[in-house]
Amino acid sequence: MGLGVGIFLLAVGAVLAFAIHVTTNGAIDVHTIGWILMAAGALGIVLSMIFWSSWGGPGSLTRRREVVDPAGGTRTTTIDQR
Repeated sequence: MGLGVGIFLLAVGAVLAFAIHVTTNGAIDVHTIGWILMAAGALGIVLSMIFWSSWGGPGSLTRRREVVDPAGGTRTTTIDQR
């Protein structure tokens, strides 16, 4: 589940929990389903943010370093892979 799906579940759950006022025969409680969807969406957002920060995004596995020799004017590029 990504960040977008988590936000979507959170929004749909909030609508079901707070904005819809429906009385049923007790078979389905719309407010409880809303709270469950909000919890699942919040958990998905938190997990997505945790895994997103742990991966570090593009460029986290390599480091590029450029060194310019002042005497000769040559440029050396070094790529370190972790």
